[in-house]
Order: sequence, then structure tokens, then C-alpha cells
Amino acid sequence: MSRFNATTPEPELVAAAQKGGGQAFAELVNRHKRLALSLAARFAPSRGEIDDLGQEIFLKAYRELPGFRGESSFATWLWTVAVSCCLDYLRKAKRSPAAGGLELPLELPDDSKISAFEAADMRDSLNQAMAKLSPADRLVITMLELEGESVETVAQAANVSKIGVRVRAHRARGKLRALLEDVYGADS
Repeated sequence: MSRFNATTPEPELVAAAQKGGGQAFAELVNRHKRLALSLAARFAPSRGEIDDLGQEIFLKAYRELPGFRGESSFATWLWTVAVSCCLDYLRKAKRSPAAGGLELPLELPDDSKISAFEAADMRDSLNQAMAKLSPADRLVITMLELEGESVETVAQAANVSKIGVRVRAHRARGKLRALLEDVYGADS
């Protein structure tokens, strides 16, 4: 039976995992798999690819764990590793707009004023527009707008300044707006 469980303090788990403790790392994976898989699900189009991307996140985390210095929480450090893996995935995949896995929730003005068909069409257009953004732009929009992460968290995860995140987000929103205006017109 493992001496590590849900009540084991995280710093103790990290220290044991850094020394090669497989059971400690397994407990860290168990605690944080939801974080990794939820981020992976924003980028991968199928359950199989989500699982593969999640596994890649934890493999990279395991390989890089000796370099974790504890200057941030393990969850923040893992988020950074996950972001890096997702960016690599997007760069490698070079997805076409129709193949993107990102499913965006869409705020609709008033459900009574549009049909389900129109709402689905709007979601499809938004997904296609998001897929046309660069991997870095798509990641910033996803983290800020869909995951609700703070600018500080995104900056740390993407290894850029807070101003850099704000500038990239502003430009990405502008690109997204322009792409959607091409579909719906500037007056919509």
C-alpha cells in the first residue's frame, strides 16, 4: 500500500517524486489530471487525441520535474507545462479550420430572437475563426476568455510579461473580430 494519498501535503509529494518516487508522482497525476485534460480538450478534436495530449503533458512534467524549484505552486508549474504541450500540439497539427477541436460556448443575445440553427451556425463560424488564429493567439484567447485565467497566470504559463499577454490578447481579439466580420458583416 502506498504511503501517499489524498491527504499527503503536495510539497511532500513533489519532493518524493523528484527523487524518483513513482507512487508520489502517480498521486500528483491523480490530483491534477482534470486540469491537464480540460486544457487538452480545448485544443484536441477527439477523445483519443485529448487523452494522448494529456499523457504527453504528464510525460513532459515527469521529465522536467527535477527542474521544479517550488517558486510557484505545483499546479501553476504544471499549467505552464500543459500550455507548452498544447502549443506544440497546435504547431504540429497545423489544423484546418474545420478540424479544430475547440468548442466555444457562445453568448447569444436572446434565445427567443434566434433559432437553434442560427446559434449552431454562429458557433461553427466562431470555431472556424478561432482555428485560423496563430497557436499563440488561440492559446491566449482560450486561457483568458474560456478558462477564465488571469493575465498574471497566462503570463507565467506562457513565459511572457503581463503587458505582452494584454497586447497579444488585444491583437487576437481584433483578428477574431475581423474574421467574424468577414462572415457576418461589419454591422452585425
